[in-house]
Amino acid sequence: MQHLDPESLSLLALGEELGDDAADHLRSCASCAADYAGLRRAVVAARPGPDTTALEAPGPQVWAGIHSALGLSAAVAADPLGSPAPSGSRPASPTDERPTPSASVTPLQPRGESGGGKRGPGAGRGWFRRPGVWLAAAAATALLAAGVFWSVQQNQAQVTPLARAELAPVDQHSATGSARVVEAKDGQRTLEVRVNKNEARGYQEVWLIAPDLSKLVSLGVMTSDSGTFPVPAGLNLSDYPIVDVSDEPVDGNPAHSSVSIVRGTLVS
Repeated sequence: MQHLDPESLSLLALGEELGDDAADHLRSCASCAADYAGLRRAVVAARPGPDTTALEAPGPQVWAGIHSALGLSAAVAADPLGSPAPSGSRPASPTDERPTPSASVTPLQPRGESGGGKRGPGAGRGWFRRPGVWLAAAAATALLAAGVFWSVQQNQAQVTPLARAELAPVDQHSATGSARVVEAKDGQRTLEVRVNKNEARGYQEVWLIAPDLSKLVSLGVMTSDSGTFPVPAGLNLSDYPIVDVSDEPVDGNPAHSSVSIVRGTLVS
């Protein structure tokens, strides 16, 4: 048995009449009937109901706000939906824009035109093919894509990597990880640390340590397998290039426990 193709099922769900063969097949084929029912539910859900007012075109200030928020160029400053109304045209009423809803949904019995005449191709898709609907949808899609691209570019440009370290296990531990220092546009430096597992018996504390281990600065507690820590202003990373994650007991002593889980040296 040859099933109805997706395009035919979609047209039927939208109200097209594809002939008796398609109707007979749909009545006898449970698989196609199920696909049709799902598509039909989507169409009915998308259609305006009897209490839905006609959609109004947004004013030019809406596009102006979007244009400003996204930082778009002057080439697209004009409102894409701002087509002037023809001279002498009257405002559209709700009945001009909204098709009369059917009282029920019956497979293969789409609503007919007034007067009972057979509809031509595409007659059941008037709401779906209105230029205003497609233009608004296309504009929204373009804006969403532009916004996502702009956001990604902005996020990537917000920080500048300064140094990176691979963290290796110390003594009896087996965890590994990585660390990097990034600088934001405002000059704030941040140490980002990640380990593949938490091996602390107490809690993990992140440190920057001098090469000879004589001096160290605590950046804070890492409660999971990753953490982000501000680097103190004025701290010279060349004086404290070692990144250390220690296992600290809950004893109230702020000093390093001398038990390191992972350690690595920052390299620019």
